[in-house]
Amino acid sequence: MGRLPPVAPRGRTLDRFVLAIALSIVTAFAAACDKGASAGGSARSEQVIATGSMPTAAPSVSPDVTHRAPVAAPPRISCAGDGNARGRVLPKAPASHVEAPGAAQLDPRSLLERGSWTWINFWAAWCAPCKEEMPRLLAWQDRLAKAGTPVRVAFVSLDDDARQLEQFLGQQRSDGVRASYWLADGPSRAAWLSSLKMKSAPELPEHAIVDPTGKVRCFLEGAIEEADYAEIAALVSR
Repeated sequence: MGRLPPVAPRGRTLDRFVLAIALSIVTAFAAACDKGASAGGSARSEQVIATGSMPTAAPSVSPDVTHRAPVAAPPRISCAGDGNARGRVLPKAPASHVEAPGAAQLDPRSLLERGSWTWINFWAAWCAPCKEEMPRLLAWQDRLAKAGTPVRVAFVSLDDDARQLEQFLGQQRSDGVRASYWLADGPSRAAWLSSLKMKSAPELPEHAIVDPTGKVRCFLEGAIEEADYAEIAALVSR
């Protein structure tokens, strides 16, 4: 008679046997869970970095948005038609003039002469934006002349203190503003401000662009910017 199959141990031996089997099952299950958690946790971490804090991750853009033409910004100024120049006329009142030592003397009559475009810039030696834009105005004068549409720039000071004006002009380089027309406080200044519909205490700088017939075609308040050149060039080339 052959041997009988082994019989499960009884009592404490049985308990230890069952416990050992249970522990082996739990250990194997835990190892499988750890392996899966490790793989899954790594993937989630990379996804958060790629879509959140990674600077190289770019959002997807649909083709129609990517190739859409940019919308052009409206011009900062407009000189179309009469526009902001309506009702503004040049006065007949004369303006005096001030020159730095050695600078060519201005002709008071030439400020109101007709026959060419004239850009009248109202400024003062105490006005920082006025002084900052002067090199741009001179550069535009040359640029427009080279383009075949010459414009004469005439500086008109509204300084109250002649000494401050003279000091500023005397400190300029040879290619800067070393001479300016001047409207001292009094009847001539009042006539100019009234004819051009300017405030009695204007916020400088201000600009009047006059066509060859003597008509004010554009009036600008505030400093000009490089982006304004196209509008001015279009005006004087009409």
